Amino acid sequence: MTSYLRTSILLAGLTALFLAIGYAIGGETGTVIAFGIALATNLFAFWNSGDMVLRMHGAREVDERAAPRFYRMVRELAARAEMPMPRVFIIDTPQPNAFATGRDPDHAAVAATTGLLERLSEEEVAGVMAHELAHVKNRDTLIMTVTATIAGAISMLANFAFLFSAGRGDENRGGLGPLGTILIMILAPFAAMLVQMAISRTREYEADRIGAAICGRPGWLANALEAIHRSVTRIDNPTAERNPATAHMFIINPLHGGGIGRLFSTHPPVEERVRRLRALAPPSPAAGARPHGGPWGAGSRRRPPGPWA
Repeated sequence: MTSYLRTSILLAGLTALFLAIGYAIGGETGTVIAFGIALATNLFAFWNSGDMVLRMHGAREVDERAAPRFYRMVRELAARAEMPMPRVFIIDTPQPNAFATGRDPDHAAVAATTGLLERLSEEEVAGVMAHELAHVKNRDTLIMTVTATIAGAISMLANFAFLFSAGRGDENRGGLGPLGTILIMILAPFAAMLVQMAISRTREYEADRIGAAICGRPGWLANALEAIHRSVTRIDNPTAERNPATAHMFIINPLHGGGIGRLFSTHPPVEERVRRLRALAPPSPAAGARPHGGPWGAGSRRRPPGPWA
């Protein structure tokens, strides 16, 4: 089963769950209302979610004059991926991380934190931005935005179930009783979270693979994932903590959590992502051979981190 087919099935399941909750609350009328809410939220997400997420995280747009080397890197990677140039943003937070957003490649944006630009090398930043461009190329940004919107609407509808059911008394509840109401309030958001997690994990592996092809060096992205993961465990991202629904958009989960929380992460294990990327790397050149320079010149001169913002 391809990742695209798996994603389609999971999205269909998420929508079916939403409609089922509507039926449980209000019968056929509830199903119609739930469908209308799902349609409205998806349309809103399609047109507005990208800018909303950027504003939520205080992202500032930059051009070639404001961040010349970073902007030129994104432009060159976009050209290698045969994509339109996305808008480029920087988020002022010390935690190294990045995400992409936008409904399609013609309306896309990529954002990197100042922590990413200051703490990682140029090659590692290139690997990260190639990963984000892969999300745009695959239209994962739209898929994940729609997923987050439906999941959020399911949680809202589940919380509304008790009030709606209580207000209608015992008649015409679509088979929903007190126990059913409690089960919906608890299980529906949990089921939506599991589906959202499964979709996100599927898309992350694919973006790693395509991102490695875009930058030409799987090891760059693998090194970046390890470096970001180490830093995320030590450095807070207060904005992300206040808006956990956007955590799945980042290349590494920006939220702190351990133990059972790791079992329900929207991201695959970093160790497994790194292992897959290392397996994609070409064998090391023979002794004395001139190293391949990647897309930024022979020898790929490694500059010290921190020249970006």
